[in-house]
Amino acid sequence: MIEITGLKKRFGQQEILKGIDLTIEEGEVIALIGRSGCGKSTLLRCINFLEEYHAGTISMDGVELWYRCDKNGNRVRRSTAEIAACRQLMGVVFQQFNLFPHMTALQNVCLGPRYSQKVKPDLAESIGRKVLTDVGLAEKVDAYPNYLSGGQQQRVAIARALAMRAKVLLLDEITSALDPQLVGEVEDVIRNLTHEGITMILVTHSMSLAREVSHRIAFIDDGLICEIGTPEQVLDRPSSPKLNEFLSI
Repeated sequence: MIEITGLKKRFGQQEILKGIDLTIEEGEVIALIGRSGCGKSTLLRCINFLEEYHAGTISMDGVELWYRCDKNGNRVRRSTAEIAACRQLMGVVFQQFNLFPHMTALQNVCLGPRYSQKVKPDLAESIGRKVLTDVGLAEKVDAYPNYLSGGQQQRVAIARALAMRAKVLLLDEITSALDPQLVGEVEDVIRNLTHEGITMILVTHSMSLAREVSHRIAFIDDGLICEIGTPEQVLDRPSSPKLNEFLSI
């Protein structure tokens, strides 16, 4: 479904991603692990083109996203309209909830379908109520963010991404800003989503969550995928010294 080849990204003279190769199948859940600053979140942001990258390709269903080749073979950024259309294929949930405080949970969730996808208000509301029910917030549709816990706000953010009916869900350390007692309710939502066959790429520091929900885990170190395999292979039988050291911390 998603194929990443030779992806490189730098900030100034510092190269963050040094040639990432990764293929993700439809319905697969991939967990990205590694030390802070290793390039996990940068990779996720490149996949959604929130960060432009300097080399490599990202394709979905055989079609290259974000860039194309012109008639002379030069790499050219796609148009703003093309990029906006491609972004709608991906739902993104960040550490921070980024909800509009003056809108209810339902209004926050319906915003994308109504204005980005031109979905009619009644259908957008129906979609919004369903996804809020799916994340356990059926009784909070009319609540404003300030009256929701951090865990509930993050679940609204997940529902907002689901409402866009994206082909892949990108989750960037979505529990790291939560109090420990609220982490479990958000992780439960992710566990439930794995039963829906949704393709997900999950950046996490939780080895227990990575083990439980992912089909494969990719260990990133110094801008490269150093090891990738099933949770049992990566977490129980690491083959690289760097991964073994990381897991022992």
